[in-house]
Amino acid sequence: MNNNLLFDFTVDKSTKTVFITREFDAELPLVWDAFTKKELLDQWVAPKPWSSKTKYMNFEVGGKRFYAMVSPEGLERWAIQEYTSITPKTNFKMYNAFADENENPQLPGSDWDYKFSEQDGKTKVSITIYNESLERLEKMIEMGFKEGFTASIDNLENLLATLK
Repeated sequence: MNNNLLFDFTVDKSTKTVFITREFDAELPLVWDAFTKKELLDQWVAPKPWSSKTKYMNFEVGGKRFYAMVSPEGLERWAIQEYTSITPKTNFKMYNAFADENENPQLPGSDWDYKFSEQDGKTKVSITIYNESLERLEKMIEMGFKEGFTASIDNLENLLATLK
């Protein structure tokens, strides 16, 4: 694990926004695939001991990913993501909302903007998460989003090392 890679996680309550920047010791096409292909997403996106289970994913503008984070006891926490913009290998945007097992979104949700760039074989991913309400932002933080996201990103770093 390369400890010299950039990782920044900033919460701005005044704008209801989370800013995350993370470098990976992997080339851009591989990192892009890890964020956009369900078979790879399910290998890293849930903090252990939880796992990720994608019911379906259609990565295209207007397409959706419906998935659950599954606890070791079988508890499922569902979410639905709708892709609103895709520029291959550089950017995609999506709307994310918690949901029930029947795909009914629990509003409000959040808009996610992912930017990808590569320099010297390292890929930087910048994620901006804009929440529709301060209450949702605070609930995300209270639910351990920073810790869970950090653990998931560590899973991704380990996965990328095995795929390179």
